[in-house]
Amino acid sequence: MAVLLDTHTFLWWCEDAGNLSKKARRIISKEDCLLSLASLWEISIKVSLGKLKLPGGFDRYVPEQMALNGFTQLAIGFRHIAGCGRLPWHHRDPFDRLLIAQAIEEEVAVVSRDAVFEQYGISRIW
Repeated sequence: MAVLLDTHTFLWWCEDAGNLSKKARRIISKEDCLLSLASLWEISIKVSLGKLKLPGGFDRYVPEQMALNGFTQLAIGFRHIAGCGRLPWHHRDPFDRLLIAQAIEEEVAVVSRDAVFEQYGISRIW
């Protein structure tokens, strides 16, 4: 089974932060984990705005963490973008909306603490 990591989940996993639930840690350590290009885009923006600092910078940190953890990059396809337009407006964050559309299209659960994901009928692990 593959799971899609929310942006904060990826960052907390990489930092070994205590914010992750035990269930999230167990799933990430056992399952194939996908990281959306939407999350990478969000991280890049936050770094450029000074809202997030990564050891070694974005260009080095993200590829190293992806390789170290065996995470797979999930590209953004037309189906994902079209899916965003069909979603109800339970959530306004454009990055999260894209993750939700990807989870629906790819039929995967999302590892996230954000409970609003469940309003879209997808499986959320936390």
